[in-house]
Amino acid sequence: MYVNIVLCLLLFGYTNGQRSYENYKVYKVLPTTDKHVQMLTDLQKEYDFWSEVVSIGSDIRVLVSPEKDEEFIKYTAGVGLNATVGISNVQDLINAQMQPTVGRSTSLGSFNWEQYHSLATIHAWLDELQTMYPGIVTTVNVGSSYEGRQIKGVIIDFKSGQRGDNPLIGMIEGGIHAREWISPATVTWIIKEFLTSTDPDVRFMAETFVWHIIPVINPDGYSYTFDGDRMWRKNRNPNHYTNCSSNNDLSNGIDLNRNFNYLWMTVGASLNPCDQTFAGASAASEPEAQAIQNYVLSLKRAGNLIYYIAFHSYSQMVLIPYSHLSGQNVLQVPNYAELYEIAIRGAEKLTATHGTAYQVGTSADILYEVSGSSFDWVKGVAEVPIVYLFELRDVGEYGFLLPTAQIVPNNEEVMAYFVEMDKNTRRLGYYSGSSAVYASVSLIVTIAFLMLSN
Repeated sequence: MYVNIVLCLLLFGYTNGQRSYENYKVYKVLPTTDKHVQMLTDLQKEYDFWSEVVSIGSDIRVLVSPEKDEEFIKYTAGVGLNATVGISNVQDLINAQMQPTVGRSTSLGSFNWEQYHSLATIHAWLDELQTMYPGIVTTVNVGSSYEGRQIKGVIIDFKSGQRGDNPLIGMIEGGIHAREWISPATVTWIIKEFLTSTDPDVRFMAETFVWHIIPVINPDGYSYTFDGDRMWRKNRNPNHYTNCSSNNDLSNGIDLNRNFNYLWMTVGASLNPCDQTFAGASAASEPEAQAIQNYVLSLKRAGNLIYYIAFHSYSQMVLIPYSHLSGQNVLQVPNYAELYEIAIRGAEKLTATHGTAYQVGTSADILYEVSGSSFDWVKGVAEVPIVYLFELRDVGEYGFLLPTAQIVPNNEEVMAYFVEMDKNTRRLGYYSGSSAVYASVSLIVTIAFLMLSN
């Protein structure tokens, strides 16, 4: 009864406080010429593109309001672009996301993975875990957002006080892009698995490392998707407000995944506050980016930081640093061949779980060029060895509005990847913490990779 009342209140607040997307459509467009690319690039000033970069042969998704629907169709048809409807009513999918899945219950304490949860619910659950698992789980506040919210996470340590002065450490981030709700839903599932799974491989991974896990590193933006605009992406810094032709609210935020201090504003980012990829006024200008950078460096000082995994949606990809490199240039990453091998083996296990196909590579190779991202900074500045960015389900059918029924299967396949990732990371010698141990192996694998590429 209590759960039903809470859900009804949530739905009431949601539908009455949110920007409506009733009769908004998402169109699919496939540019085939440079002229098409230029035309679509020009349209980005007037429409919300769910695809950040426009290029020949890429599947472009464009959000179109009912007021501009006829204009969009006439224009694209007139220039030879075949726009087809991918989502006929965005609000229907938004409403469906607020309905819990029926018939399958997975929970830990007061939290479940039948629905998407607000920031307050996620943070309350993290506090609850500290009570449920005393001496193992500790809540941590790594910093504050622009609007003063906590960037809260948990530390999971099954051997507190027994690890010596160089413990193995892993860090997981979620929710840097506000509208990507499946990201925090995945990160919270990993917390649950580390605490409760009886699988020996998961148990080994959970207990061997001290885990620092932050489900939502953009708390202002994530909160705003529940009470302001479901399709919001950036943080909520209004200091660069300007008139935007498509939506004046667009300039009230900065893309945190373009704000980190690694090759800031080199490629795949914008200095226009109206753009979804607005990188801010300077590198690491945002308190959220500063907090993550400082926290990662503190973990480097505290022990052997092996893993940093970031979760995004959508596209079904495992991305390897660096996001500005493609082709043979990817080998500028010191251990690219090993990162690729680990990711490929992990992706095979992921696909075997539910048949979901994932691509592996750098963002520039299989998605688009990016600079100033969190995981590139972790690799390039903090020099963490095993770093990946997941683009979770799906490939565009639902996009950012993944149904609740897909939360659990999505999470199950990610855990299959994690297990295989850890097995191969250990096999390749990364647990030792000594680059000398795996340097020769990395050289051999890199030479083999080059030979296969030629």
